[in-house]
Formats: sequence, structure tokens, C-alpha cells
Amino acid sequence: MKKKIMLDMSSTLIHHGHIRLIKKAKKYGDVIIGLTTDNQIRKFKGYSPELSFKFRKEILSEIKGVKKVVPSDWLITQKFLDKHKIDILISGGDYVKRKFKTKTINFNRTKFISSTILRKKAAKILNS
Repeated sequence: MKKKIMLDMSSTLIHHGHIRLIKKAKKYGDVIIGLTTDNQIRKFKGYSPELSFKFRKEILSEIKGVKKVVPSDWLITQKFLDKHKIDILISGGDYVKRKFKTKTINFNRTKFISSTILRKKAAKILNS
């Protein structure tokens, strides 16, 4: 039986960095994405995502190697990992300080790309 691997993502604007992280994660087992809900993004990031949870889930669910997408809070908890019977949590390098009893693996972010960078580029183009 394959291990259950969770990726913790918001993916407000889905890009190649997300795809690269999914590719790395699927080498460890079946990928389940804990996708931050719209309300949690508004609460913790202070804006409404460009793509609603429904559409982000639809896109991510169709990516090769993604077995399931489940709604999650901004902050993943051990209780959430236990509920989904997760064997390994995989995150970007900016979450290296989080500690869980579940095994965690952190990968560096893809350089020069993030949803924030895309959002700023789009705003600059629209405002020029």
C-alpha cells in the first residue's frame, strides 16, 4: 500500500512551482492536497483569491499524480493530518520550522515564481 502524502497549498494562482512540488511529492506515494479555503485565505492573507476554492480544486484534481484535494485551514494541524491518515507532509522551504509527529519533508520553493509575484506582475501591467 502506498503512503499517503499531503501537500499543504493555497494555489491562489496555479503555476509551474506548484507542478514541480506535486511531481516531487508523488515520488513518495499518493498525493493528497490540503487546499486552503477561500475564507482562510481572506482571514490570513487579507484578500479574496483570484480563483475560488471550487476552481482551484478542479484544476489541482486534474493534475497527474494528485489523488485527492481536501479543504484545509491556513495552518495545518496534527489533528488534520491524523484525520486524513497522512504518512508524510510535504511543504515549501518556508515552513521548515513547523513540527509534527507526522514525518515532514520541505523542498525549496521554485525560484522567481509565486502567486504573489504573478499578482504583482499582473497589477503592474494593468496599471501601466
